Amino acid sequence: MSTTETLKGTRTSNIKAIGRLFFLEANAGRIHSVNADGSDGKIILSGARVPDGIVVDVEAGHIYWTNMGIPSKNDGSIERADLDGKNRVTIIAEGKTFTPKQLHLEKKSGKLYWCDREGMRVMRANLDGSSIETLVDTSDGDARPGTDQRNGNQLCVGITVDPDRGKIYWTQKGPANAGKGRIFRAKIDIPKGETAANRTDIETLFEGLPEPIDLEIDLKNRLLYWTDRGDAPRGNTVNRASLDADFKKRPAPDILFTHLEEGIGIALDFKGNRMFVTDLAGNIFSAKLDGTEKKPVLVAQGNLTGIAYVEIPKAVEALNR
Repeated sequence: MSTTETLKGTRTSNIKAIGRLFFLEANAGRIHSVNADGSDGKIILSGARVPDGIVVDVEAGHIYWTNMGIPSKNDGSIERADLDGKNRVTIIAEGKTFTPKQLHLEKKSGKLYWCDREGMRVMRANLDGSSIETLVDTSDGDARPGTDQRNGNQLCVGITVDPDRGKIYWTQKGPANAGKGRIFRAKIDIPKGETAANRTDIETLFEGLPEPIDLEIDLKNRLLYWTDRGDAPRGNTVNRASLDADFKKRPAPDILFTHLEEGIGIALDFKGNRMFVTDLAGNIFSAKLDGTEKKPVLVAQGNLTGIAYVEIPKAVEALNR
C-alpha cells in the first residue's frame, strides 16, 4: 500500500510527473508497473516468493516488498530494489518474520512497518533492515506459526501509521468469513514498562468485520480506508471511517464500493482525488475517494495483492526505460 509519493525538493510546477502504479502478482512472483490508466505495462522484477505488500520511495529510487513464503518454515522476507528492478537485495532475511504481509514506509522516522500474519505480531525495522522490533504481539503465548483455525483472531495483516499523532493502525482478519475481523490502534512506541505482549494502550476501533485486509490513511481529512475480502454484504468492499469517531459507540463504517473478488491492496492518490484497489481475481479498479466513478484499470492479471501509486518525474522515468 502507498499514498502518493513525489520527488522531494523538486518544483512540481516546472517538472511534469508520470503517475505510475506498482503492483504485485503473488502467484507468479512478479512486480509490475503501469501508467495509472493501465497503459505501458512492464514487469519490473520476477522471482519473488509470494509477494504481498509493497511501498515505493521515489526520492530514494527504491521499491520495498514483502515475501510471504511458507509460514511453517518461517521463511518470510522483505526485499528492496531500484525502481527498474535492478540492485535487488534482501533487507529482512528468512527466519526474522514468518509471513510479512502489508507494508508501510514512514519517511520521517526512516522505518518500515509490517504485519506478520502467522507470526501474530506488528513489526518494524530501519530501512536497511536493522533494528527489527516487535511492537504488538497478539499470540497470547501460543506457539508460532498461528493458523486461521486456532488463532484466526490474532493474525495481523494490514498496517498504516499516523506519524503526526504517533499512532499505528492494523487489521486482524479472523478466520475466513467468520465475522471476527477487527481494526486496532495503539501508540507507535510501547508504553514504558510494558511489552509488545501486554501493552495496555491498544484500542479496538472496529470488530465483527468479515476479513479486513489492507489499510490506508488520509491524514489531512482524518479518514481511514481499508479493503475487506470477506463475503458480501460487508465483505469484498472498500470501506472508510473517521479517525476521530467515538469508537466506544461502535460506529458503522461507510462502504464506498462493492463487488470486489477478494479485495486486497489499496493505494490513495490525494492529488488526483482517487484510489486504486486490487483483488485476488487479478483486477485493478480506480474510483474517486468517495467511491464514485469506479472503473477497471486492468482485469485478469493473476492473483494481485499489494499496490502502490507514485508520481515519477519524467526525467527519472526516462532513465528507467
